[in-house]
Amino acid sequence: MRKNILVTGGAGYIGSHSVLALHEAGYKVIVLDNLIYGHREIIETIDGVELIIGDISDKKLLNTIFKSKKIDAVMHFSAFAYVGESVINPMKYYNNNLIGTLNLLNCMIDMNVKYFIFSSTCATYGIPNSLPINEDNIQNPINPYGRSKLMVEKILKDYDAAYGLTSIIFRYFNAAGADPKGRAGENHDPETHIIPLVLDVAAGNRDFISIFGTDYKTKDGSCVRDYIHVTDLANAHILGLEFLLKQQRSTCFNLGNENGISVKDIIKTAEKITGSNIAVKEESRRLGDPPILLGSSEKAKKILGWNPVYNDISTMIKHAWNWHKKII
Repeated sequence: MRKNILVTGGAGYIGSHSVLALHEAGYKVIVLDNLIYGHREIIETIDGVELIIGDISDKKLLNTIFKSKKIDAVMHFSAFAYVGESVINPMKYYNNNLIGTLNLLNCMIDMNVKYFIFSSTCATYGIPNSLPINEDNIQNPINPYGRSKLMVEKILKDYDAAYGLTSIIFRYFNAAGADPKGRAGENHDPETHIIPLVLDVAAGNRDFISIFGTDYKTKDGSCVRDYIHVTDLANAHILGLEFLLKQQRSTCFNLGNENGISVKDIIKTAEKITGSNIAVKEESRRLGDPPILLGSSEKAKKILGWNPVYNDISTMIKHAWNWHKKII
């Protein structure tokens, strides 16, 4: 019998790709999204996937969904994720990312739903002491966004010990790319991620791309990050769900490629793929930006059998460009 999976924030960037992966894997998918940042048109094109418009802060709605849909497991993507905004307005982040998630977890306990996949972030590590970052690295986030995610991670450990609510925590590095078949992609408002911003310049919708810091101790002076294709992220969630249903024990995984790509690498690769010259504006460093962030995904590869398929930056940008041309 097919499992019923509730996907909160399933109309967002990573959530929608995970919905596609769940659907293709044969699960029955119910999406809950308030559509503040999500895109209903993506979900409505997937046959058999139900979209419920609502918020995780609505306890009555959550109870109705769990009772009527007989939910077996939850994938939780519903979160605000703008680091700068979290510093300016931490209340928004703690209300949604923390209190909203608590509503969801408490409802799961009330309804005896024991399986939870949590979308966390490498921002919980803060500025790392060593590279690549593995799951045992000290978690010391430097902004309210990262702290809100780490607080949920700690709650999940307590809820497992007290109530038997098992969870898989995925700490992402930099999600990138788009569905290879063109069914979903990145479309934030406001947009803060470098690849769509660079592609906006290539498309003529933006005058230039800013490089924040060109004097770091990296190969070309710009920041280096670990990019992971969003479809590979989604596939990891399927493996995580299958592990949880079979093993019934909680754990955490980093998801990255261990391949450092600089800001200037992104720009040069985008110029080759789009055939456009991309204007650059060099600016001063941003406070709190580490020179290099690289994550070790050995644990996910060993335990889940996860192997990223689209692990080169050219493929990620090519898929992103194909999507970008559809939505501009």
